[in-house]
Amino acid sequence: MPALRLIFLWHQHQPFYKDLVTGEYRLPWVRLHALKDYYGMVKLLDEFPKVHQNFNLVPSLITQLQDYVAGTAQDPFLNVAAKPAKDLTQKERQFALQYLFQANPANLIGRYPRYWELREKFREHGYAPEKAEKYFEPQHFTDLQVLSQIAWFDEFFLEDKDVAGLIQKERNYSLDDQSFVIKRERELLGMVLPAYADAAKKGLIEISATPFYHPILPLVCDTNAGGVSSPGLPLPQNRFRHPEDAREQLVRALDLHQNVFGVRPRGVWPSEGSVSEETLAIAHSLGIQWMATDEGVLGRSTGVFFQRDGNGRLPTHLAERLYNIHRYEKGETTMHMVFRDHTISDLIGFVYSGMNPDEAAGHLLHNIKEAARPVLEQGRDAVVSVILDGENAWEYYPKSGREFLRRFYDALQREAGLEALTVSEAIQRHRDVSPLPSLVPGSWINANFNVWIGAPEDNRAWDYLHHAREFYAQHAAQATEVQRKLAFEEILIAEGSDWNWWYGPEHHSANDRDFDELYRKHLSNVYQALGAPPPDYLLQPITGGEVRPAFTPQTAYIHPRVSGDKIRYFEWMGAAVFTADQRAGAMHGKQFLLDSVHAGIDSDFVYGRLDFAGPVPDMEFDLVVNFESWANGESRPRRALRLDARVQDRKLSEWKVDGREDLSPDHSTQGEADAKAVLLRNFEFRLPLNWLLATPGSGMNSENNGEMSGKPKPGAVAIPATTRLKLRFALWQNHLPVDALPVEGWIELQLVSEAELASGM
Repeated sequence: MPALRLIFLWHQHQPFYKDLVTGEYRLPWVRLHALKDYYGMVKLLDEFPKVHQNFNLVPSLITQLQDYVAGTAQDPFLNVAAKPAKDLTQKERQFALQYLFQANPANLIGRYPRYWELREKFREHGYAPEKAEKYFEPQHFTDLQVLSQIAWFDEFFLEDKDVAGLIQKERNYSLDDQSFVIKRERELLGMVLPAYADAAKKGLIEISATPFYHPILPLVCDTNAGGVSSPGLPLPQNRFRHPEDAREQLVRALDLHQNVFGVRPRGVWPSEGSVSEETLAIAHSLGIQWMATDEGVLGRSTGVFFQRDGNGRLPTHLAERLYNIHRYEKGETTMHMVFRDHTISDLIGFVYSGMNPDEAAGHLLHNIKEAARPVLEQGRDAVVSVILDGENAWEYYPKSGREFLRRFYDALQREAGLEALTVSEAIQRHRDVSPLPSLVPGSWINANFNVWIGAPEDNRAWDYLHHAREFYAQHAAQATEVQRKLAFEEILIAEGSDWNWWYGPEHHSANDRDFDELYRKHLSNVYQALGAPPPDYLLQPITGGEVRPAFTPQTAYIHPRVSGDKIRYFEWMGAAVFTADQRAGAMHGKQFLLDSVHAGIDSDFVYGRLDFAGPVPDMEFDLVVNFESWANGESRPRRALRLDARVQDRKLSEWKVDGREDLSPDHSTQGEADAKAVLLRNFEFRLPLNWLLATPGSGMNSENNGEMSGKPKPGAVAIPATTRLKLRFALWQNHLPVDALPVEGWIELQLVSEAELASGM
């Protein structure tokens, strides 16, 4: 019976945030992700000994983690979280407000009511630390300092009796509580690397490496490789070509892994899956036996395109090519290669977080089996490789996705004929290896390097690196050994891929400025280490001044005609507007179908308009709009509705609104004829506000036999008025959420009178 061999590789990575000259960490993500994801991901496998996996640990992450465990990391974010609130300076208070809320609003902040309450207080002042700081008292800051740390604790760590006690306390934390959390952090960080070493010794995992500071090796070898994978791509003015640096990055990575885990890695996930024949030759010369990248690189190297059918499956001849282990051979270079299934990997990263854990686990297992079925039906063994980020995705899952993973791993263990293996185990067992005579340079993103080179910002960064590298080559001989080592270390750090990830048009985050300043600081340190002042241009930002997507609140009542066929600009003036941020976040690969939404109210209705990123998608899909109405001081929404619209052949075939079942007959039917949803060029709707128990500016509501009015009747129960509506738009396909606006949180509309809205109250 043919076997289905499943390779899971989780890539654990953080940029090098430490300034080697000052010793200070510019961002806290090594510490926070180590608390939340790195330990739990590997510890979970103790419960599933038959599920073997691969973890790729980037050396720059390992060394920074060791710094924290040793207590030598100078982390200003940790210092602010640890300092007694009454002793915080005004600048530190503003720093705390700016950075301690940088967490997923729904799954990290929203999990702790007091943390959410403090964020709402910050939101009331426009998320502006300078404005909000004077409204936060010392107890507010202490609660924020404690909860902003606990929110990042792994699910295993939250089971600790003392930590659970603090969570149960919920608010009014003491200095002792604050000190306990900070002390416990260091203890927990010390558990991470030993957990990986222990799992590797048990044979549960294989630990692979990435070049030390996560560089794009083909571009370090030669920036002209960018033009090979994308002919005509604009390249930097100065060609950067240093294969000796690429080799050094790999040698250091292998040496560190051997020192930390006692085993020299046999395999490498190259940074961002970036490969070329030159980098394979370097890796082979260092004893590396396998490397991994994306199916797109395999497709370009073999002249095929992995086109899936409507169910996401490949035809047999393509499935046989992808779901296999390949052996590259050219000259003296040999290398086993595995290629990730792009579609299945992205389901975990971008889709399953919006599904029920049991359904998501079942869907994933079904997809894996269906993907391999054409190969198995030919009587051949199949190897399916699922490779993705092992940290960023889990912020979007409730409780870090632990329930989803448990259900999936349990199903894997019980599935006959399926083996969850490490890459080396799969290579050893798999006999039908495909030859790969040549390899086109590329990465896991579109099988090219365009994220890191080609845009003006990217090319400027490469030119600055070239100048620093040339300066080192010309002046290192005259420097002391200490100076040379520091300068070269800074060059290797600056070769990392993370800086250019945030340059150019593809991505951005709230920390764009931090990444830009840190990159230029690393380059400046090269010159300073060699006793020279850095060039003046390193004082100027590389990042451009692009307008970032934004949310604009409603400023006036709107009364648009709901037609869907033409955008009438003036009819939607005053509406709240949310524009899709197609650059945001550290993960790449999300499918963007929705461009922007408009929403607003008048005295009777709530209106919405959804604009697509292009034409209406030519596929069957559902548009879902979730509504919630809220009153001040209440912990649950007063009413939740769901508008579900089915689209076929780019036309609206049917739509309905669920959630009105328990409304009184008057409320349920009132406005039925006025409710409307249409789809032509864009999707528009209008729903009665009374379906959401909402009346703008009504003061106190009374509920008596299903009636509502501004003045309570005798004997009626007065309740707080509904003060705001929340909306969220999503596009679903094949019962899976594909795109959403907003991706996190909700669009909020204030239920106030037209006069209050116009006055900005």
